[in-house]
Amino acid sequence: MTSLTLRERILMRLVDVIDPETGVDVLRMRLVEDLEVDEATGTVFYRFRPSSPLCPLAHSLAMDLKRAVASVEGVVAQQIEVAGYVRAAELTEMINGAAV
Repeated sequence: MTSLTLRERILMRLVDVIDPETGVDVLRMRLVEDLEVDEATGTVFYRFRPSSPLCPLAHSLAMDLKRAVASVEGVVAQQIEVAGYVRAAELTEMINGAAV
């Protein structure tokens, strides 16, 4: 049996992140886009697109995503870009500077 790649382990972990408004995981809702994983360095990049430009849960969902990805063994660093949100630049800066 082959072991899972870092990307596969991240995807498996993201299925556990549930949008509280819908009860559906963030992958099925397509809230995570452009997941790129550098397997050699453990660096992860992805785009988070809240379900609406005024999503009241954007900050808490972004933190849930960040914690979930950080919990995967082998992840050393991550860069999140928030898109499609009224305060996307501000949330991107805040979430990337936040401790896990």
